[in-house]
Amino acid sequence: MTQTDTVLIVGAGPTGLTTACTLLQHGVDCRVIDRRNGPASEPKALILWSGALEVLRRIDVADSLEKRSLPLSGASYWSGGRRTGGVRFGALADTAFPRPLCVPQSVTEGVLYDRLLKLGGNVEWNTELAAARITGSTPSNVSVTLTVPGTGSPAPFSPRWLIGADGTHSTVRAAAGIAFEGSTYARDFLLGDGVFTGGLPEDEAQYHLTPEGVLVVVPLPGGGHRVFFDRDATGEVRPLSDEELQELLTARGPKGWKLESTWWRSTFRVHTKVAARFREGSVLLAGDAAHCHSPAGGQGLNTGVQDGFNLGWKLAAVINGADPALLDSYEAERRPAALRALRNSDRQTRLWMLRQGPKRVLRDTLLKVATATGALDRRIVPELAQLDPGLESSPAVPGELPKPGTRGGRGGKGPGLLSPGVRLPDTPWQPLHGTDAASLHEFLAAGRHTLLVLQGASAPGTSGSGGPGTSGSGAPGTSGSGGPGTSGADAGERTAAEAAELVARSTVRSQTDVLLLTDHRPRGGCDPSAPYARAVDIGRKLTELAGAGPLVVYVRPDGAVGAWSSHRDLGRLAAGVSVLGAAVESVA
Repeated sequence: MTQTDTVLIVGAGPTGLTTACTLLQHGVDCRVIDRRNGPASEPKALILWSGALEVLRRIDVADSLEKRSLPLSGASYWSGGRRTGGVRFGALADTAFPRPLCVPQSVTEGVLYDRLLKLGGNVEWNTELAAARITGSTPSNVSVTLTVPGTGSPAPFSPRWLIGADGTHSTVRAAAGIAFEGSTYARDFLLGDGVFTGGLPEDEAQYHLTPEGVLVVVPLPGGGHRVFFDRDATGEVRPLSDEELQELLTARGPKGWKLESTWWRSTFRVHTKVAARFREGSVLLAGDAAHCHSPAGGQGLNTGVQDGFNLGWKLAAVINGADPALLDSYEAERRPAALRALRNSDRQTRLWMLRQGPKRVLRDTLLKVATATGALDRRIVPELAQLDPGLESSPAVPGELPKPGTRGGRGGKGPGLLSPGVRLPDTPWQPLHGTDAASLHEFLAAGRHTLLVLQGASAPGTSGSGGPGTSGSGAPGTSGSGGPGTSGADAGERTAAEAAELVARSTVRSQTDVLLLTDHRPRGGCDPSAPYARAVDIGRKLTELAGAGPLVVYVRPDGAVGAWSSHRDLGRLAAGVSVLGAAVESVA
């Protein structure tokens, strides 16, 4: 990579590290700097929800985090010493992570940093962005000045792309002239991690809502708990002593809870803000530099990790030759997601801070009813989990692509489960060739671009009514959906081979997979030299979408449906998908 192509990431927290790991996995080098002297030691954020965990699985760190986490079974709400409501975790469908994990941020950063090193990356610690000058728009001319330890003088640098993952007081955001819009709560927030006695919850979060303020209790992996309080703003940033924390615990918590000792304490103010723009030419913002939230619901870190992955794969595709317009979809997708997360955390925070008697009674009554009817489980948990990407209006999910000779335009909902921007449901399959994955989501966990070729209903002479994995008894010599004298199996194999050829000519070929999914095993076995993977859809959940002929579905690295086409004009499919656009001339 030349200096003009360099990506500079400012900030090596969870967002910056996720961005860097994603870029490296997609074949793009990057430079990462951070003014700290090493990975974080402070635990800060605790909760990893399903959406973020799926992202972390795609950069191969989820297993390590699971081993160092505490799965949470639920959350309960208390008022006046009585339980008024609660939600249970673990019921989320179509995810390998049905419940949130409690993992201190320092552990998350450490695991991500280890992954970065294994990918060949590094972080330049003790290196600060002293200044940045940005001129022009698309693309911008970016000149930065770094202060590097031991050099004795500032170091000028001109990256092609500048990513601000440098927190709420972002130097990158300020240099780009991007407003940070929102407000600050008129409350101080106080917390302590330590050892407690008296029967604190072992695997659920508790919210004790009192007229004086909230007490939040979260069990920690390896033992201990975090307690979290709010109070009227004092302007003081001094962490409370153990004795002061005990006073608040006694006033707001159940009788008998006692603080033995703490290993970390903090006092801070909470802002609820979002950047007016996430992109200014060659400058892009992610994580706390783009949005900051109340800690309620653990949304901040989770949203930032998903920012980093979304930005990473798109920027890598553009650097590798995809249509530069793909980057326009970063803000179109991630800013609405940040606003949703901000609204969710703000709603919970204001629920905590109700002081007036009638409003408190109404809140407690609503919590009881919502719990009894299951409304909390159905609405709150999916919102916090952030599994629904909400991409329906994104320019990067064109949906159904037009057939030759028809007018183009954005496609709407397709057959069955297909819809632009949605996550396909997981489906078990039997791997036959080119993959060991036993399900769709396991295959997509690699975090790569995928062309999924779904073979239509079994043609006579291929599988018939014998069901998945069996051979049928149709009359030989009859034709299937591929045209006269051509079986459906032949059509699927030919389409998969052509898709693989298209990918091989693309600049994103090293980050793209092709898989043929059928509803039966081939009679003659699989061709070991086939340039695509193959599996049998055991439940036919996906292959039934194809109808009578092959259906080609482009699935993005984040697992969302980008586009699909039921015809065999793969050049047109490539033209409709930004990351494959570079291959169009090669196959025309």
